[in-house]
Amino acid sequence: MRILIAEDDEALARFVRQGLEGEHYTVDAVKDGEQALSAALACDYEIVILDLNLPKLDGVGVLREVRVKRPSLPILILTQRTRVEDRIQCLDTGADDYLSKPFSFSELSARIRALIRRSHLPSESVLTVADLKLDRVQRRVERGGLRIELTAKEFSLLEYLMRNAGRDVSRSMIIEHVWNLTFDTTTNVVDVYINYLRRKIDDGHNVKLIQTVRGVGYALKAPSEAMAAEVRL
Repeated sequence: MRILIAEDDEALARFVRQGLEGEHYTVDAVKDGEQALSAALACDYEIVILDLNLPKLDGVGVLREVRVKRPSLPILILTQRTRVEDRIQCLDTGADDYLSKPFSFSELSARIRALIRRSHLPSESVLTVADLKLDRVQRRVERGGLRIELTAKEFSLLEYLMRNAGRDVSRSMIIEHVWNLTFDTTTNVVDVYINYLRRKIDDGHNVKLIQTVRGVGYALKAPSEAMAAEVRL
């Protein structure tokens, strides 16, 4: 899952980002309102954490524009403003939650999980392919009932593969959606991380879920799909 932080305090943004990445979220951070608006409209974020005192375009302006064009995108206001009037204005403008600074990171994390639960249908909160399960809210991965520990980037890559289960995805698609970068044909970062995942997901199992698609990229397939792919090869 990808989260956008719009915060001009670099130290605070770094603190929140590191905390969320430690919980296996993919996090982008921007420093002003114009960047926040552009990123929120251009990328597929699960939630936006929005400061109100942003340069170039304030948080309320960002909130107003995003809410018109992305009505279902969860937005959590994180601000020093504690007045009831500010809280009411943001909630009436379309904010989903409001947290004042200073704050507890554990509370922020809990509020994020609550927003994600409300924004997804129950069936979408847990992705399942064969005996592999990925809980997008609790940030847990299990195969055959045994928990698998993943880094934040490994989790994001596996989530992307599982959201596209049964489909062939190219390296350029993966690097664009997981790394938010333009594909560079000289990099092997996708292949490296696929190998990391294979060691943790497929090693020790007779059925290998992560498949290489020649000339395309990769796919995560259920047993019947995986065996059919092997026959075609």
